[in-house]
Amino acid sequence: MNHALTSLALTGLAVIVGLYAGKLARLAGLPSVIGYLLVGACAGESVLNLFPGHLVDSMGFVTNLALGFVAFGIGLELSAMILRKLGRSIVLIILLESFGAFIIVFLAVLGITGGNLPLAIVFGALAPASAPAGTVAVIQDCKAKGKLTQALYAVVGFDDGLAILIYGFAAAAAKGLVSSGPSVGLLRSIIVPAWEIFAGVLLGVLAGTAYTMLVKRLRSAADIPALTFGFVALVCGIAMQYHLSLILANMTLGFLVANTSRRVTVNRISGQNRALMPLLFVLFFFLAGAHLDLSALPSLGILGGVYVLGRIAGKMGGAYLGAAAGGAENRIKRYLGMGILSQAGVAIGLSLIAAQDFERIGTPQALGISSIVVTTIAATCIVFEVLGPIMAKIALRKAGETRED
Repeated sequence: MNHALTSLALTGLAVIVGLYAGKLARLAGLPSVIGYLLVGACAGESVLNLFPGHLVDSMGFVTNLALGFVAFGIGLELSAMILRKLGRSIVLIILLESFGAFIIVFLAVLGITGGNLPLAIVFGALAPASAPAGTVAVIQDCKAKGKLTQALYAVVGFDDGLAILIYGFAAAAAKGLVSSGPSVGLLRSIIVPAWEIFAGVLLGVLAGTAYTMLVKRLRSAADIPALTFGFVALVCGIAMQYHLSLILANMTLGFLVANTSRRVTVNRISGQNRALMPLLFVLFFFLAGAHLDLSALPSLGILGGVYVLGRIAGKMGGAYLGAAAGGAENRIKRYLGMGILSQAGVAIGLSLIAAQDFERIGTPQALGISSIVVTTIAATCIVFEVLGPIMAKIALRKAGETRED
């Protein structure tokens, strides 16, 4: 009872303090999420230990639920008409920024490690993954609207699906290079991420179909938030249980709602969803900050620095080339790459999978990769969690799409 009361009281305190920390961050010209992150980091194990690791882990459902609502909100913004207007440039941007990050990080790590091919492949494979929550939080914080905003929603929504596929292929090749025994399952390493994406989209389609049928029959608009919460929570739970893409499943749910419901209904759902997001963002980024292990920063080293710079160059350069090849507007060409630099959960999750897989292989080279990948990615994600939202806000301001109070 006392523990439950303490957890509940600390959660309330986190929301209150986080809210005002976000306001202070905005006064300093920074995104609100930076305030949430910094307060969370101070409250976590690395500093004050008000939120010990076991408490943060026990509140993981809040993080997943918030991410589900972020993905659902992205889907609501992606009407077929908007995607047609954005055209093939979005496809080219997603392809080139993802493969650009992979190739540049791969070559950079290969160069500084003296030709360690498996290690270079692993770090290259982890580079494409982005964190949509940081970008979406900044968009909503700035009340941004415009072509760049629409393009950012599309890119961060579809980005992780391609990132998971790239990782599946690349990790299979890297494991084959360090394995001294029988095949480590090339085909399985490719099929598993493909299934994760396909089944996640299928789950979103089924949930979206059911949602649209039920929302039409609601007599009161006041019932919509409960229905939305129920479906997003259900999709998150199923996706987590069966290791599917939580982001793609909820984004598909939102996309189907946006493109099969009446515009007035979609606007009402979007408005109610946006009203809930500030609370979820405070909790999400506070817990993300509390989860950060600041002691990992010293392990950044040359490898981490090269990874950070290589990923920035690949993401921004690839986005520019994709936008240019697709004939996108100048503001998209010049600024979109700045808005997609956040990296967190998906990259950390993939790094943990990589560490486990290479540890099981057990060769000296594989064990070396296993020991370095998690600590390096954890350190670089701290950098990207702070840098990403700041760069996204600068991009939206330069594009003239912010509507801040």
